[in-house]
Amino acid sequence: MKLKFIIPLAIGLASSNAWAQQKDWVQYVNTLQGTNSKHELTRGNTYPTTALPFGMHTWTPQTGRNGDGWKYQYFKDKIRGFQQAHQCSSWTRDYAVFSLMPMIDNLVVDENKREAKFSHENEIAKPNYYKVKFENKITTEISPSERGAHLRFTYPKQKRSFLVLDGYTRLSGVHIYPKENKITGYVNNGEGFKKGWKSYFILKFDKPIRSFGTWENNKNTVNADSIAAEGLGKGAFIEFNPGEVVQVKTASSYISLEQAELNLKRELGADQNLEQTKAKAAAVWNKSLGKIEVAGGSKADMETFYSCFFRASLFSRKFYEIDAKGNPYYFSPYDGKIHQGYMFTDTGFWDTFRAQFPLNTLVQPEMQGRYVQALLDAYDQCGWLPSWSFPSEAGSMIGNHAISLLTDAWAKGIRTFDAKKALDAYYHEAMNKGPWGPANGRDGVKDYNSLGYVSYPKYREATAKTLEYAYDDYCGYALAQMTSNQHYMDTFAKPMYNYKNVYDPASRFMRGKDAAGNWAPNFDPTEWGGPFTEGNAWHWQWSVFHDTKGLINLMGGNENFVAKLDSVFTEPNKVNVGSYGGMIHEMTEMVLANLGQYAHGNQPIQHMVYLYNYANQPWKSQFHARQVMKKLYDATENGYPGDEDQGQTSSWYVLSALGFYSVTPGTGEYVLGSPAFKKITINLENGKKFIINAPANDDTHVYIKSAKLNGKDFTKNYLKHSDLLNGGELRLEMDSKPALTRGLKEEDKPFSLSK
Repeated sequence: MKLKFIIPLAIGLASSNAWAQQKDWVQYVNTLQGTNSKHELTRGNTYPTTALPFGMHTWTPQTGRNGDGWKYQYFKDKIRGFQQAHQCSSWTRDYAVFSLMPMIDNLVVDENKREAKFSHENEIAKPNYYKVKFENKITTEISPSERGAHLRFTYPKQKRSFLVLDGYTRLSGVHIYPKENKITGYVNNGEGFKKGWKSYFILKFDKPIRSFGTWENNKNTVNADSIAAEGLGKGAFIEFNPGEVVQVKTASSYISLEQAELNLKRELGADQNLEQTKAKAAAVWNKSLGKIEVAGGSKADMETFYSCFFRASLFSRKFYEIDAKGNPYYFSPYDGKIHQGYMFTDTGFWDTFRAQFPLNTLVQPEMQGRYVQALLDAYDQCGWLPSWSFPSEAGSMIGNHAISLLTDAWAKGIRTFDAKKALDAYYHEAMNKGPWGPANGRDGVKDYNSLGYVSYPKYREATAKTLEYAYDDYCGYALAQMTSNQHYMDTFAKPMYNYKNVYDPASRFMRGKDAAGNWAPNFDPTEWGGPFTEGNAWHWQWSVFHDTKGLINLMGGNENFVAKLDSVFTEPNKVNVGSYGGMIHEMTEMVLANLGQYAHGNQPIQHMVYLYNYANQPWKSQFHARQVMKKLYDATENGYPGDEDQGQTSSWYVLSALGFYSVTPGTGEYVLGSPAFKKITINLENGKKFIINAPANDDTHVYIKSAKLNGKDFTKNYLKHSDLLNGGELRLEMDSKPALTRGLKEEDKPFSLSK
């Protein structure tokens, strides 16, 4: 990689050599993966994110209207702006947004009229670099920093050259400094903040401002020569010399304009041109993606893996900044005050406790250590553990899964927090209902504590809530057990088995049950909704993460259990829309996947393929894991089988491609599947390497015939986190036929509470 910028010789040579030695993993990433999505059918529900790993701010082209959650849709052919963005999902909209849009000939501020047509043939979408050339010949380029971006607008020669800054929705303010070629301002849009918050921004241009003014985006009124405006939907416009090539450096802060200026100076100040920012961002991404090196797969497999690994490396976002003395601090979205330390946000634990955070414990342990401490800081600031932070507590979905993150970290040696305080916080969560949605505290808590389950139809999604509360209570028990806290062990020892109370032995399904103990009538296991969340009884049958053996016992033993697992794939992929009243996108995606009742596009069933390991047929986990990877994922705009969901669906792929999965976060175990590559090297933060070698691996050789861990025969169906941290090699002999007798001993099976 050639570096075009001038820096001190010693540092320059060292940096140049380091970057030249780095493998180029960025080349495999397509940030358009999953962008061909709409309300009726999502193929990822993503937008082409240009950002650094876990960056505080991201950037993206905008095809949707201001305030529309469908920010960028691949099938559209017009762009109306380039946004600073933070959106987790199209369903959650966005916050702290402003956008820039280059114009030629005449000034047009109206977002519907300023749209410019483009073709994907003239679009480059990489983590470190986005580029598009419009049909009107304007070219836009973007490269990211953690809290800002470097943009370049190339206008066609001899054409009048405008740039429109749109304040998006709600309050905004702008101030133009024509002689300094600078704009400062703030935006106050989105939900979930305390009153009065602002995201401050600064933009610096490398070319002179020729004319300028402000405008507002409700009636699109323009005030020429105005240097400042404040109110609803305020924005700015500037004009450059005709046919100009303009570079823009921008950065933002939730703390102050002074901090935004410091962020700009620190992150982009030394970059003389966009190429420098692009190269620096590539180096950061190659280091991050290089934490897992895969080899021995097709180019398409490499693209799918690293596109998913990229997406898994965006959430949760850093919400902290670095002060003038180099110390981290942040504006808290929970109490609206400034605090010292680290904070992260923008994720929903119902999605991400399953794989995204377990992946972070493996490849980002230092960051994850900061994250779990930040959970307790959030508890101090708002009185509740987060469950869906966007950017403060929204309480969306179900369950109290912060305890899963805390327990999983502790089990894996990440002990940066006070375990007693964590248990106190979880106890408060588990014994009360909070004010902000069903997952803020515990919906149906009185029923759960008195009946041992959440009753239906008194509470919607009651059976799903019971199952996830039981797992969370296991996590509370496990953290108490690891820290010798007998009080909380006693507290959670009984309720962690509450999943048994919603199992109907007659139908052999989990079902809704009313407060009198009666099963909900007219049961149909293909019926969505009702006592279940975004799924049906076929999907929720398996949500006993912590006690699969107990579930096997309930279902009458291994033979019945495996038969039911098999039936998920062989049942017709029909849908009873149930309480939803019509087809939702998750239903459509299950039908299109054509894997029976297996609905990988949503979280509840994603661990299911690994459960054969508990019931004497581990080879079926190997087969199905590989089938799901191959059939439901690729690196294109149609790359996912449903919502990507803040890194979770990507993390499922990344872990599964390594050959294992986190069925039970909180145990420090990963259950084996079948790796997608011949060789995988995990470069750990402790300096050690763990290598998975499977030389005969290909699309037909998906079964593990035998295994050796560090040269010794290995028959277990799981790996311990400590096995990975210690470094070494797992060598797998792969075969085209299943090994029907491997991994059948009780000691070979993964963790389960029951025996």
